[in-house]
Amino acid sequence: MAAEQTAPPEIRPEAGGKPDAAVVRDALGVGVAVGLSGFAFGVTSAGSGLDLLQTCALSLLVFTGASQFALVGALAAGGNPFTAAAGAFFLGTRNAFYGLRLSQLLALPRALRPLAAQWVIDETTAVTLAQPTRRAARIGFTVTGLTLYVLWNLTTLAGALGAQALGDTDAWGLDAASPAVFLALLAPMLKTSTERITAALAVVLVLAMLPVLPAGAPVLVAALAAPVVLFLKGRSAPGDTGAGEGSRTQDATPRPSEGTGNSAKGQAR
Repeated sequence: MAAEQTAPPEIRPEAGGKPDAAVVRDALGVGVAVGLSGFAFGVTSAGSGLDLLQTCALSLLVFTGASQFALVGALAAGGNPFTAAAGAFFLGTRNAFYGLRLSQLLALPRALRPLAAQWVIDETTAVTLAQPTRRAARIGFTVTGLTLYVLWNLTTLAGALGAQALGDTDAWGLDAASPAVFLALLAPMLKTSTERITAALAVVLVLAMLPVLPAGAPVLVAALAAPVVLFLKGRSAPGDTGAGEGSRTQDATPRPSEGTGNSAKGQAR
């Protein structure tokens, strides 16, 4: 009897697992697709006035595509360097929240955590969270992070070197490549109405502030979308719950003027 009860938990991880080859294939697909957009960053960064060393250092040390594009985009638009850096910094803080979730899921040894932290970005998080087991999550995180880091830095170098041959980098619209990839990964994750409303409000705030605030600052204002939506949701939830409970209580409780027959009809409805 005891053996029959303990057998299912032992085979459950294998039954619900995912072949390693499938995880590697998915991770490589994301890593290669996004890693190639590093070329667009290299071109955009060089076109905004940064030299080759500065451009490559951003990819090697910062390694958060959206934040890098935000920084060089703000500088190219004539924004204050401190405002541009602040916008890129706050945009990159989302990775800290990713790390809180991934640290529990991956459970890596302490010696590897500082190295793994460099790879905690949108793409590695998306691939890791999609895996059914810890083994698959570790493989997905490692393959995606390694592929993306190597390709992103190589294509950044190629883009910075080839920026002069392209001429006017603004005419190519390459600065939209990384945000487009980011949105493509983000859109499927917006599953609840709260998440969709927050994303829509953030877009509205950015578009409204673009003509008013200096370059790099609108993204800071967009961060207010989340607390605003959560505040409004918190205020409406108690009232809705109370109203719902009140209506149910009134339906279930017979009025003094009603007989048992009317009460039974009300309960039947």
